[in-house]
Amino acid sequence: MVLREKSFLRLKKQIESCRICQKSFGFEPKPVFWGNLEAKIVHISQAPSFNVHKTQFPFNDKSGERLRKKWYQVSNEDFYNPSNFYITAIAHCYPGKNKSGGDKKPPKICTKKWLTQELKFLKPKLFLVLGNYAANFFFPRKKLSELVFGDIKIGKIPCFVLPHPSSQNRKWFKDNPEFEKKKLPEIREKIREIIDN
Repeated sequence: MVLREKSFLRLKKQIESCRICQKSFGFEPKPVFWGNLEAKIVHISQAPSFNVHKTQFPFNDKSGERLRKKWYQVSNEDFYNPSNFYITAIAHCYPGKNKSGGDKKPPKICTKKWLTQELKFLKPKLFLVLGNYAANFFFPRKKLSELVFGDIKIGKIPCFVLPHPSSQNRKWFKDNPEFEKKKLPEIREKIREIIDN
């Protein structure tokens, strides 16, 4: 096994065993990420949901089902093929609920400690960045709609930014009907092209 692969496997083990946020969370963190070193597409969201925390399976919730089946129109076999998608997040663990009942914002330490290291190893053909919080990490001070409909890259690699598929975003979808009509077909076509080659 070459040095790069060994270093990457060591990093994954370090992420899996990370419990830095346990005291602030008040429960045991369970890092969730998926994929291998040579994955063609890197998929980055905000943080795992409670259901993903329970099952330890990424996007194993209603939003994930909408993302896979309706938006990307890929099979579970393709989506969870670790050579197709490397699935990670700004924070690798479910952060708990805030006082209003939504999920807390992910702790910044996770991004600094782990995500930045992951990205140094990965060499995808495409980035998919899901949700405003994740988009702000890569493209600070840019509006979500500007990024969703823009022609953007992370480094030299093409990138699509998408809103989160949660039903809580229904106003955004209503205000931006061209996302589902025009942008999603473009995203689907690119995903299919990359997976099939």
